[in-house]
Amino acid sequence: MPNTRFSYIMIIPGRPACKQGYLAKGAKFGTVRNELCTKSRDFIQAMNDKAGADELIRKAYETLKTGNAEAALDFLKKALEIDFEHQEVLHALKCLNWWVEKLKRLDDFQDPYERGEYILSQWKSYYVFLDRVGESGFSSGEAGLLREADDSCQYALKRFVYCRALDCFLTLLGDGANQQDPALLLQAGRCCKGAGNWGDARKYLELAGHFKREDSAILSELADVKALLEEARTAKVLFKEAFFLDAQEINLEGLESEMILQLLEKVRELGHSGPELAEWVPVWGCIWGIFPFKRELKPVEWGRLKQSILALENEFRSKSGSAPLVKPRLLNRYFWLIDHCEHNGDTSGLIDETMLKIKFIDPVVYEQYRSLGS
Repeated sequence: MPNTRFSYIMIIPGRPACKQGYLAKGAKFGTVRNELCTKSRDFIQAMNDKAGADELIRKAYETLKTGNAEAALDFLKKALEIDFEHQEVLHALKCLNWWVEKLKRLDDFQDPYERGEYILSQWKSYYVFLDRVGESGFSSGEAGLLREADDSCQYALKRFVYCRALDCFLTLLGDGANQQDPALLLQAGRCCKGAGNWGDARKYLELAGHFKREDSAILSELADVKALLEEARTAKVLFKEAFFLDAQEINLEGLESEMILQLLEKVRELGHSGPELAEWVPVWGCIWGIFPFKRELKPVEWGRLKQSILALENEFRSKSGSAPLVKPRLLNRYFWLIDHCEHNGDTSGLIDETMLKIKFIDPVVYEQYRSLGS
């Protein structure tokens, strides 16, 4: 019976079988080595491509901050030619093209103020667009990287958009014209803040506040700028005033300072959203010690506060459709009433009476608020 163990070896005349095995192994090793070299070259090329694409993205963002969208698009398109699957490039192109398309409508407006307002009005639609685009289709790792890259992308876009809007408003403010228009000054201040020029933002907003003192939109924007400039005490005072005057007039989406953003996030975690979110911010801001400052109300303010409380109490008892807004709004006014009484050393029992009302309306808020004085 033949020995089949070595039947698969082809014997080459003149060469020992063992040497033939070494030759076969050497050939196999050479093939593996060539494959590794090819993969290594491909990897190095891919890394070089990524570095080149990343540098083009950086240039695109820097160019965009200066207001040149066309040049930024060119950089992004070149980056896409290098790496057509680069997720940050694809995302940035979607976002920038969205704004480029919207800004094409600027020619429909002749008045610079209307042009500026149109640009700013697009932010809400843009946020909806971002939610829709989101991170769908990416793996968890890609989504995480995209979130990090998106910060740089959105920052550059924000600078670009606010600079474009600011140009419209500055056209009307040039040569000292319209310097007494609080609405125009407010918009200029908002745009300066969005463009990162906090010093000019404070200048325009303080001037707007000079001509329209009791305006929650102006006060909140000025408070936000003060917080960004690390003037925390003044910022807290202004925020408290703004939310007391009219919380619904405050543009929560446009606020940028860490202090107010953290407060908004904590209030959202309690389940508040939509219009009622703005009404609950001063309530919990007071309870958590973020808005701790108290002041005596002027006689006119005191009279308005009592009238406002009476109207809100009637509305709350009627259980109207606006009850979700009425409850926190009423609680905030109770807090102001108590602050005023404590500041004046009131002994009429109004404080105790108001505390009982707070307990009836919201026992949880009552317990939290009562602990402030203990």
